[in-house]
Amino acid sequence: MNLQDKLSRRIGIEDIKHILYLTHANDSLKLELFDLVIGDDETIGYQAAWIFTHFSSQDNKWLHNKQNELIDELLVCNHGGKRRLILNLLYKQPFATPPRIDFLDFCLERMLSVNELPGVQSLCMKIAYELCRPIPELKQELKTTLEIMEGELCPAIRSVRQNIFRALEKGKSLQKL
Repeated sequence: MNLQDKLSRRIGIEDIKHILYLTHANDSLKLELFDLVIGDDETIGYQAAWIFTHFSSQDNKWLHNKQNELIDELLVCNHGGKRRLILNLLYKQPFATPPRIDFLDFCLERMLSVNELPGVQSLCMKIAYELCRPIPELKQELKTTLEIMEGELCPAIRSVRQNIFRALEKGKSLQKL
């Protein structure tokens, strides 16, 4: 199967299920799909990332070793939908302590950006919380940043903000790995 040709056209859930079936036990095909995520074609990269979001939790573990490459791609990605999907993939992974500072800065900046998609803002807030959670000074800085996010927030952002405040009080993670 030529994944690049397949993903250059519109795909549906049946196409995704077929690719999931083919990649389940085939690491070289997973790598080929991953290379499309970080490739130059944003549309094909978006479609490939969309397929990865459908991976089972077991298959998703394959991506854990690709975390730095995903972060590198995220930092230069101009496609809002692809950015959201990559953030979604990263959110399903354990994060290193201490966190990558460029990634944390990206999340803190994008969670405050009114020009960013609400899905990207929400995921950046959640990831920033997970990155800051083990470090008391960063946790306090995040709390202060969230407090200044008052005003006219869309319901999704308001909800994530409240969930983070509740998690901060309890010291709990929001992730379900």
